[in-house]
Amino acid sequence: MTVHRRPLGRARVLAIVASVVLVIGCLLPWWTVGGRDQLPETTGNAFAGSGIVLFIVAMAIIALVSLPYAAGDRPVMVDRWLSFLALAIAGWLGLVVRVADLALQGAFVYREPADLISRSPGLAIVVVGMIVLSEAVLEMARDAAR
Repeated sequence: MTVHRRPLGRARVLAIVASVVLVIGCLLPWWTVGGRDQLPETTGNAFAGSGIVLFIVAMAIIALVSLPYAAGDRPVMVDRWLSFLALAIAGWLGLVVRVADLALQGAFVYREPADLISRSPGLAIVVVGMIVLSEAVLEMARDAAR
């Protein structure tokens, strides 16, 4: 009996990198209020509101990539580029909803534009992770079309 496993491929490696970046971004602060002018600093990360969707997406990507290896020599039906596309769409929707919610609450009122990245590093990192995930999905779709 021989086991023929699908090679990991560049697109799935990109998806794993995206999930690691998303997890890191979820743990870092998404917004920071105060900390200047003798005010106490208050921060928040992805684990409030719809930001949790991005953490769930990251965990689901890791599960999707590892599922064919756990299933043995049987093909897995959910291991398709459409599954990764659905996760990417869910991640972008969760990100947009959370950023809109934070903007309406006034969490992004900073003195300088550079403060958006320096006082919200997790949000910037999550955006990079979602861009990498989108590139991975695009590459999977191109590979499937061949």
